Amino acid sequence: MDGVWLEVADGVLVRRYTELDLTTGLVLGDDRALVIDTRGDDVQGAELAAAIRTVTALPVVVAITHAHFDHCFGTSAFPGAPVYAQAGCAAALAVTARAQRAQWTRHYRDAVDHRTAEALAASVPVLPDHPVCPLPGDTHDLDLGGRVVTFVHPGPAHTGHDLAVHVADARVLFAGDLLENGAPPSVGPDAYPARWAGAVDVLLARDATTYVPGHGDPMTPDEAAAQRTELAALH
Repeated sequence: MDGVWLEVADGVLVRRYTELDLTTGLVLGDDRALVIDTRGDDVQGAELAAAIRTVTALPVVVAITHAHFDHCFGTSAFPGAPVYAQAGCAAALAVTARAQRAQWTRHYRDAVDHRTAEALAASVPVLPDHPVCPLPGDTHDLDLGGRVVTFVHPGPAHTGHDLAVHVADARVLFAGDLLENGAPPSVGPDAYPARWAGAVDVLLARDATTYVPGHGDPMTPDEAAAQRTELAALH
């Protein structure tokens, strides 16, 4: 599974990793490609950037689904690329980056994964510079050339600044950590459990046949709906 591309629709790919069971995305347009999440440190981001170049030479745009380190500390590997995120993401990342880095560096050292620990300790996350969707329910369209993707902020759930990406023509929706496959969604101190199921309802209402979670394999609408039912029991 580690570093494997899977094409879930024409020009829509996911890349799966053993580390944290992470799932990243790549959406190809005619003029540019959208990278969805950038992995957890500078070295991991560089691996993803190199892997993308085996697929396409298009200039890239980045979208960050939320400010947790495993989804965004690798953005340095895409210098000069516009970085889209929900309007609250940059502030959340600026406030929490140091603590996240310290916590997870300790985790990797305790796990005797010194290579990842050192890479993370040396990584300074790039703050998103294209804020979108300030209010719950807001959407923002991005034209990649021949293909429009829609950013969706369904409201506070996994974090206060979750951003999903809907590729309408391919009927694929990247949900970030609003959904996980193979494990229950992570309910951290910055989560909004009572509102999470409602946020997933917003995603289920969109026309998608494939839901790509932040961790785990792509999900069917029925699998996503089943997890929504589980999330409703959190409050």
